[in-house]
Amino acid sequence: PAIGGVLVSGPRGSAKSTLAKGLADVMPKPSSETSPVFVTLPLSVTEEMVVGTLDLQQVLNEKKVEFKEGLLAKADNGVLYVDEVNLLQDHIVDLLLDSAASGVNTVERDGISHQHDARFVLLGTMNPDEGELRPQLQDRFGLSVELNNDYSIAERVEVVQRREAFDVNKQSFLQKYEDQQNELKNDIEASRIHLQSVKCPLDLQELIAHKCHDAEVDGLRADIVWHRAALAHAALYKRNAVTEDDINAVEELVLTHRRKHKSGSQEPPKSTEGNKPHNSKPSNSKSSNKPFSRPDTQQNNRDENKSEHADGDWGMMEPQQQKTASSIDFDLTNIEKKLPVIVFAKRDTAKSMHASRKSLGDTDSRVSIGASQSPCNSRKINWMSSLLANAGQWPLRQLRFNRPKKTRQVLNLVLIDTSASTLKNDLFSQAKAVVLKLAKQAYINREQLSIIGFGNQKIETLLPRQRSPKELKILLDNIPAGGGTPFREALEHAEIIQQKIYRQSPDILIKTVIITDGKTRESFSCFNLQGDVMLIDIEKTPVKRGKGSRIANDLNATYIPLFN
Repeated sequence: PAIGGVLVSGPRGSAKSTLAKGLADVMPKPSSETSPVFVTLPLSVTEEMVVGTLDLQQVLNEKKVEFKEGLLAKADNGVLYVDEVNLLQDHIVDLLLDSAASGVNTVERDGISHQHDARFVLLGTMNPDEGELRPQLQDRFGLSVELNNDYSIAERVEVVQRREAFDVNKQSFLQKYEDQQNELKNDIEASRIHLQSVKCPLDLQELIAHKCHDAEVDGLRADIVWHRAALAHAALYKRNAVTEDDINAVEELVLTHRRKHKSGSQEPPKSTEGNKPHNSKPSNSKSSNKPFSRPDTQQNNRDENKSEHADGDWGMMEPQQQKTASSIDFDLTNIEKKLPVIVFAKRDTAKSMHASRKSLGDTDSRVSIGASQSPCNSRKINWMSSLLANAGQWPLRQLRFNRPKKTRQVLNLVLIDTSASTLKNDLFSQAKAVVLKLAKQAYINREQLSIIGFGNQKIETLLPRQRSPKELKILLDNIPAGGGTPFREALEHAEIIQQKIYRQSPDILIKTVIITDGKTRESFSCFNLQGDVMLIDIEKTPVKRGKGSRIANDLNATYIPLFN
């Protein structure tokens, strides 16, 4: 339990939930009279269900104010399991972070304070294709396991046979594995006792510190978790002292979700396509297909790239780097103040996620955040306050309502053109400087940032959703530009990202910023990017060809030329 829990990540069909729920049957029992504590936290959970709430029946019948335990209280000394933890709403994530850090759940409600222990092992499963996990919560998981669904033919057959046997006769199936299950359970219980006598030599503690330093992890939590995990692994094998084998055995579990790469040897950003880097051999696997390319536009994109980059063969150039410009005459602050804000009343369904910006009408249908009709300003009754205000009288003579939220989470989604044409006149260098300006403003406003690059016939996640990092300039300096411009695929990818984020956080505001030289002839009026959309045109020619403004018009975006 002191390690801090486990995050199980993998694609669909990799048995994440089955694996997680199977843990309940091998957990040591707290006592001979109780079952192991294994509590499931559903995605639809409310704040009251998590932290506890006022027992209304007790108030009405006995006129006594008492709290009803929530899931955090029920999970004390056990496991709290969250399926699809990356889709958990942000305010619920904040509650879990508070309790996981302190081991105590404190509830404050209108003069009533309630506190109880909430020491639990957090077990989460997620499909990374459905959205990123908040960095603060990800770091709270002591260990991380990455699964895949690459099964051999024999394994596929065995899985089907076992499932059929289970469905035909559940009891018989369980009895078949009962001895192995009991043996594992006994090993765990014996190891927990033996753990108290396991020591870790100083030289191996230094080895852990060196490995964490080389991995460039944040803080010291990895060191602590690694030390505890190595002790547990040694205890499982009944050793009295940690060996180097124990340290190596748990290395990937500790570092998978924490490891960073040095700027000088940084791995290429994660690509949403199967395309290999320019110096790699081509692949014949299915993953090399472009998932975001629409069939009727693939040939148009190829022809367009040839046409746009014929002058100087920009589209045929190998990827090259340009350092971020040291300074740029571009003030985003005043521009942001003038931007309108679009607020959707509901995003409960996939249909509303795809709602077109243009269907909202002209600027008259745009409202400010303060006048929003979003759920965060809804008139929801606060039953606890109402009951206390009426001093037990029924029916209630006056109602109290929840206070509207004063702040709203904001994500800056930046799409930067990394095609070869941006290398001309150091435009790519200027574009990176604009990204730094955006990042600085986002940091000041306590907003999140995500950066997507599109160029060289692929889409790359240059920076996953997070607070603006300190080393962003180093990251930008190492990003190359080259090849053609997959503009349409980039917008399709942005739409998919927005849908996933809105599913996780319906009240979030997404500011989409597109930085490009506009080298394309396609029309983009069919795209429906939600929230604020801004297009920054980095084209630098004596006579502008007007493509940036046309693209902005298609996307119903605010058009801002970087150079007049």
